[in-house]
Amino acid sequence: MQRKKQSHVLDDIKRLIKWNVLVANVLPVITGFVLAIASSNAVFQDYWLLFLLACIGSAFVMAGALIINNWYDADIDAKMERTKKRPTVTGKFTKRQVFITGLGATVSGFILLLVVNLEVTFYAFIGWFTYVILYTMWSKRKYTLNTIIGSISGAVTPLIGWAVVDSAIHIIPLTVFLLLFIWQVPHTFAIAIKRSEEYRAAGVPMLPVVYGFDITRRQMLVYIICLFPLPFLIAQLGILFVVIATMVNIGWIVLALAGFWVKDQRKWAQWNFLYSVNYLVIVFMLLIFVGLV
Repeated sequence: MQRKKQSHVLDDIKRLIKWNVLVANVLPVITGFVLAIASSNAVFQDYWLLFLLACIGSAFVMAGALIINNWYDADIDAKMERTKKRPTVTGKFTKRQVFITGLGATVSGFILLLVVNLEVTFYAFIGWFTYVILYTMWSKRKYTLNTIIGSISGAVTPLIGWAVVDSAIHIIPLTVFLLLFIWQVPHTFAIAIKRSEEYRAAGVPMLPVVYGFDITRRQMLVYIICLFPLPFLIAQLGILFVVIATMVNIGWIVLALAGFWVKDQRKWAQWNFLYSVNYLVIVFMLLIFVGLV
């Protein structure tokens, strides 16, 4: 019985910090660091402690932002099927407990990042501020552009990893930032199409809710096409990366085009969601691989 109770508590904590989202945001931090080591011919042993602090610190900052998002959006989450089990909705944790936890995680994360350096801390702050203030508290309930604004926060993560070693004002981390920024838009639009009725009930002005599926499909195609030239900007990473990244880009363009003929739009959106998740894993594992070899 005790083990079952602990399992439920762990599930609630994972929902509170949006575990899958958190893990997906730590991967680009690692990627940025690996690429910086390779690009600058640095020695891992000289940076391993700073790298560890950067990973832990950024994870705390991200978790803090996600927890505060849960605290602020409890009323919306209660109206949506995919979020109604969050502890802020079920009452497992009080809103006061959630807010204090989110604030504590944020402060702890920034303290650790300050030990690394100011540039790392700056990028993490941009991500936190964009997600908590500009996205969660300002744009999410008002504008369809909330998706674009929210995408900035997830895109700074490779800059954090790179800045552990060197300044991130460099073509490689900036291109990876751009890739993440662009990727998040069709990824989020796919979710918004799948869950359009839930967003409508919650009063969240996502693009398919306000303007319909047709314009959302067109917007998705535009952003996916914008991903196509990015591998060529960082061709210095090698022909293997360019070829594989281009292939997965073409695959996504073909899938996006299929949306103009497929009748079941929600099923098509689910295909795009799954493709986008696998796309991210493939591209970032490939980036780590070429950085290590």
